[in-house]
Amino acid sequence: MKRVIAGVAIAILLLVALGFVLLPGILESNINRVAEHEPYEVSEAAQALHDRLMVVDLHADTLLWARDPLERGSRGHVDVPRLAEGNVTLQVFSAVTKVPYDQQYTGTSGNSDIITLLSVVQRWPARTRGSLLERALFQAERLKDAEARAPEKLMIVRSATDLERLIERRNGGSYPVGGLLAIEGAHPLEGKLENIERLRDAGYRMMGVTHFFDNELSGSLHGLSGEGLTAFGREAIREMERLGIVIDLAHASPAAVRDTLDIATRPVVVSHTGIHGACDSPRNIEDDLMKQIADAGGLVGIGYWKGAACGTSPADIVKSIRYAIDFLGVDHVALGSDYDGAVPVAFDTSELAALTAEMQRTKFTEEEIAKVMGGNAIRFFRENLNES
Repeated sequence: MKRVIAGVAIAILLLVALGFVLLPGILESNINRVAEHEPYEVSEAAQALHDRLMVVDLHADTLLWARDPLERGSRGHVDVPRLAEGNVTLQVFSAVTKVPYDQQYTGTSGNSDIITLLSVVQRWPARTRGSLLERALFQAERLKDAEARAPEKLMIVRSATDLERLIERRNGGSYPVGGLLAIEGAHPLEGKLENIERLRDAGYRMMGVTHFFDNELSGSLHGLSGEGLTAFGREAIREMERLGIVIDLAHASPAAVRDTLDIATRPVVVSHTGIHGACDSPRNIEDDLMKQIADAGGLVGIGYWKGAACGTSPADIVKSIRYAIDFLGVDHVALGSDYDGAVPVAFDTSELAALTAEMQRTKFTEEEIAKVMGGNAIRFFRENLNES
């Protein structure tokens, strides 16, 4: 009988261990989907143009998932090999630290958290269980580890000088993908101003004010209060600017956007969004605020999911881009995919030439294409990252 019990116990342990190995992949395969599709038609001329571009994406949540970013994945949307296939010069990697179970575009509270369970399933270090700061630090460590293992393939960009070095390497025949670290909402500050500098020391150069719920800094676009910046939020904005951290207003409440624009001395970004006039969705803030962001020198990244663009095809995304160019001005529009952000999409990062082809097909000028696909973002980071 003891042998039988021992055998059953071992079988249970093996099943549990197998579950921990398989469950992360099963979860992500169901969340970060790419719709089945025939290969997109990309003419030789469109591909040649795409291959000459500097392509930049302002938002992907890849570091959240249990995949080696250096290996080409069979799930999800982004990894270094697929970035290279899509001719991406710079990918902004955003760290997600808390996501409520009741995540909705309106009326979301912060009283629950999916990432705690995900951190257990994916076997993150124990220090990440109860600390949003440690979750952000761990995700930065993941990118730094990837760079250390393959510096010829991945280069972390922390300064304007690093960005120039990246471009020089690519122009010289070496083609590393650049990675810039960002925070999806300033929740890992945990109410402490000094954590901004700690996150900067860890490599973060862009920081969102909020994510899906209200926090110590402000109300969220999707939260309960609708409030603007708190006193702590105003201090945090000033400290981010002092340290040369780019402020991201994706997910911020309209009141928080206005308050930030009132006190910001440097341009801001909305890293992943849609334009309300092109897609009347509660995920997209009103056009007049987008125009104020652009008029202040800011940059707006157009997302690839239905809630942002009212569709997911290259044609849907390009339609939103066209509206954004016409409304905001061509110098203020960029790509902001929200890849690996629990959104279904119609193409992954290896297929970005499909956007170039669709823009070419719909009579965008080459200047418009080059600016939107990455030229504007390169200019923005050149001007707004610290020199070193």
